[in-house]
Amino acid sequence: MSDCDGGAWSFRSHIARFDRSNSVFIPDRPPLLHHSGLFFYDLNVQKERQSAPLSSNDESLLYLCRKDVEQLCSTIDTVAIIREVFRLHSLQQTVLPDEAYLGWENPLGETVRSLNMPAYVGGELTAAGTKIINGNIANPQRGLPRANGLTLLFDPITVRINAILEGAYLSSLRTASVTALAVDLLQGRPIKKVAIIGAGVLAQAHIELLVKRLPTLQKIALFDLDAQRSQHFAQGIAGLLHEHQVTFEQSASAQMAIAEAELVIPVTTTTTGYIPYQWLSPGTIVVNVSLDDILPDVVLQADAVIVDDWHLVKSDHRRLLGRMYRAGQLIGPDDSEQEQRPFSRKIDAQLGDLITGKRIGRRTPEEILLVNPFGLAIEDIALAARIYQEAVRQGKGLQLCR
Repeated sequence: MSDCDGGAWSFRSHIARFDRSNSVFIPDRPPLLHHSGLFFYDLNVQKERQSAPLSSNDESLLYLCRKDVEQLCSTIDTVAIIREVFRLHSLQQTVLPDEAYLGWENPLGETVRSLNMPAYVGGELTAAGTKIINGNIANPQRGLPRANGLTLLFDPITVRINAILEGAYLSSLRTASVTALAVDLLQGRPIKKVAIIGAGVLAQAHIELLVKRLPTLQKIALFDLDAQRSQHFAQGIAGLLHEHQVTFEQSASAQMAIAEAELVIPVTTTTTGYIPYQWLSPGTIVVNVSLDDILPDVVLQADAVIVDDWHLVKSDHRRLLGRMYRAGQLIGPDDSEQEQRPFSRKIDAQLGDLITGKRIGRRTPEEILLVNPFGLAIEDIALAARIYQEAVRQGKGLQLCR
């Protein structure tokens, strides 16, 4: 424990008001608790505080490496945190600017990209920060992950950076947690078979989470264009599947993997669709994680289409739903029916709408549902804040001089 650590502390909720004109939260009372650059607001002002006054050192910040992040994530309920994030987002208690996207060719002629995604989450989570994630799809050929990044947390009062977390693992876990939340909200028939397309980091993150959360799960069917990659992947997860009594099927095609699956999760890098509506069985949930694997007929014929944030989805000209919006094939969940054109459809809901009860997701067990999770930085920032809290409690991480 470094000199910056002030001992035990409690994380208490705050009172704040939301200034919609400026898109910021303004506390209604001064901070009562302070720890390592983080301020918290005490609602229980009549109760005697259990802990001694907390000290801080503004000359350092906390760094959490991947191993730290993995260990700390195992102690928290990431799906519950993501659920609260979407509830707050639906209640407009978040600030989510458009992402900054930088794409270019490296000296080898490979297409690479960097994303910077700042976000603020209000409510009892109360966290601000930014996610930086870079990617090169050629990296696996070098024995490197396709994506890597960092998540930075800001002090909510001074906005100084007070924590840096390895971001790639956090990003994959929050993506899998959004899928798990979608299943919680939309499941009809018991899920016995899950189809996963793509044998990468996101596939592993999903399997590690879902085998613990789906008690009826019997089989994971996986397809990847690289059969050797699939075999290597299967070896890596064999122990986990055996522990949970789940069988593994290395499918010969995407269609074979998807056949009779109650849950379909594409996690690839493709920009060309290949999954038609006719491959899907009644009652199937498709969580379109990689955004471009499905064909337009899935969007148009699904019984319900749910997105995480319609503004971000429609604003992205690179992905399928954004392209369909520009072609006049989609309108938003709050748009008037009069704006709908022939041979187009309305987005049925955002995930937060299902949590707050504003809209309904599944109506019958036979419905085929499409979930299109664009990926929101508020998810990463909320999880990072909870991880930071746990790291301070456990004395984990490395203090870095500013």
